[in-house]
Amino acid sequence: MKEFDKARENYESTPIPEELNDRVQAGIRQGREAHRRASRRPLVRTLGTCAACLAVLVGALNISPTFAAAASDVPVLGGLFQVLTVRSYDTVRDGIDYDVSVPEVEADSAVADRINAEIQERVDAHMEKAQQDWEDYQEAFFATGGTEEQWGDRKMDVIVDYEIKSQTDTTVSFVVDFGEGWVAANQQRFCYNLDLENDRDITLEDLLGENWVEICNDAVKAGMAAQIEADGFDYFFPAEQGGFTTVDETTSFYINENGDPVLVFPEYSIAAGAAGILEFPVEQ
Repeated sequence: MKEFDKARENYESTPIPEELNDRVQAGIRQGREAHRRASRRPLVRTLGTCAACLAVLVGALNISPTFAAAASDVPVLGGLFQVLTVRSYDTVRDGIDYDVSVPEVEADSAVADRINAEIQERVDAHMEKAQQDWEDYQEAFFATGGTEEQWGDRKMDVIVDYEIKSQTDTTVSFVVDFGEGWVAANQQRFCYNLDLENDRDITLEDLLGENWVEICNDAVKAGMAAQIEADGFDYFFPAEQGGFTTVDETTSFYINENGDPVLVFPEYSIAAGAAGILEFPVEQ
């Protein structure tokens, strides 16, 4: 195990072109700007095959004992459900710039209740971690000779946002993104694929059949090869050093508008962190 850890540490320390880390930082900034542009538009969200839009305003919702949120957005409508922005705020506090939109699936469904509770738990954990990261950074900054004047130029971006990837009258696929950007940037993406009619999660096997593992593995390997060719360098971990070997039931994915699954791999899971979140579509 020590040899494995050492090999992986050496691999991760390989110099990565600066533009790769810039992609992650740019993703945080683009997410923030997109969210702010959307909040300045009238309360209308257009989504592919969405049949109707309904303006909803939910006022004075408490996100935490510290932050108050006024939520207003358009639900994405389905025959059995709505996806609403139920908590939303954009504020700066103690050097942290919060830009938060929290979704909720409104349905008479046990799976919806479970997902809503999971999302809120992740939001709370994200906020707590961001606050602690900022305090730790501030302490280290002054401990190493930083001045108050220099500190005044620093801030942290904290983002929570979501996107509906596809939907029908009875199903919905969406992602919730968590971002933290300051000295470095990191992002997390959680995917939710719900069959509200049958009150369950949609699986890769549901979409691809009994050979779903082989189909997904082929798609990932082809996607990795295409990425290496396009970028001109290889930032993927070798399989023997913790890189990609196979998908399984825990592999994250969302369903795009064509009905195809898109596999999602977190930072550092199969490639150097500067590569960011990696996605590989599986065309059927």
